[in-house]
Amino acid sequence: MIELVCPAGNLPALKAAVDNGADSVYMGFRDATNARNFAGLNFDEAAIAEGIRYAHARGRNVLLALNTYPQAANWKLWREAVDRAAGAGIDAIILADPGLMEYARGKYPGLRLHLSVQGSATNYEAINFYHEQFGISRAVLPRVLSMQQVEHLLRHVKTEIEVFGFGSLCVMVEGRCALSSYATGESPNTAGVCSPAKAVRWQQTPKGLESRLNGVLIDRYQPDENASYPTLCKGRFEVEGETYYAIEEPASLNTMELLPQLVQMGVKAIKIEGRQRSPAYVAQVTQAWRAAIDACGDGKRRFAIHPSWSAALDRVAEGQQHTLGAYHRKWK
Repeated sequence: MIELVCPAGNLPALKAAVDNGADSVYMGFRDATNARNFAGLNFDEAAIAEGIRYAHARGRNVLLALNTYPQAANWKLWREAVDRAAGAGIDAIILADPGLMEYARGKYPGLRLHLSVQGSATNYEAINFYHEQFGISRAVLPRVLSMQQVEHLLRHVKTEIEVFGFGSLCVMVEGRCALSSYATGESPNTAGVCSPAKAVRWQQTPKGLESRLNGVLIDRYQPDENASYPTLCKGRFEVEGETYYAIEEPASLNTMELLPQLVQMGVKAIKIEGRQRSPAYVAQVTQAWRAAIDACGDGKRRFAIHPSWSAALDRVAEGQQHTLGAYHRKWK
């Protein structure tokens, strides 16, 4: 059975994921060592201990996203994060930085290591390198590969493969956001957050509600429009006199229809994106995907998406739109 890996931005979200059928949950510490370093998110020591206790008591695994890149001046924080994870009883650490992998493997040889999507390994040679050099046991694939490319990769890797099944997309190389870095002076891969809250401003103007990132106008909303959190890649911009989503439209990746193919190809786990989302989002998406995976795995009938699953995902999809992203390229 394919594993369902769900987001936990806080303790209520972790419990919502576990209660609604997640096999594993992934969390982050309350600092820049994870790529969702928003105020009010993530786990302190007490919440980590309770979250691990709650998940383990129900037979579920807890993974730690330690997926940003340390710099020379602050290496100690990332190294101590590995120590904290090992001491807390985390089941696996999701890493991107090779130096951190080497540290974790050397000091905690029994600790399971996963290659983060932030590592951007898009071919089997790269994944096998991480496995051979650092003992990586699972790799999370970037969301830039077609189904044919995923299938080819699976035939040659020596590790488990995890792919994203639902959630937000990013046009950058999995969070390596040159746009956000340009506007704010902070890299999401070292500071742990795209569009940091301190740089976000909202202003009501005669033209409508405006959102800005460090002074850069991202979007302007009319009274009947729902305003979303401002990110440069999903803003509306004027290009040759026309205003539209010039880089990327708000839409959620949804690969539920591909589930039987992913299972047949040998994908080990489906990952749900959204540690920044609410416990209600986590509960809704986890419940729908749990039902879909169970239906796909019983082997008694042809897999079909139940309308209730689609309705549940429609309610939380970004921009109320779904896409298969790079998994389905018509020109391929």
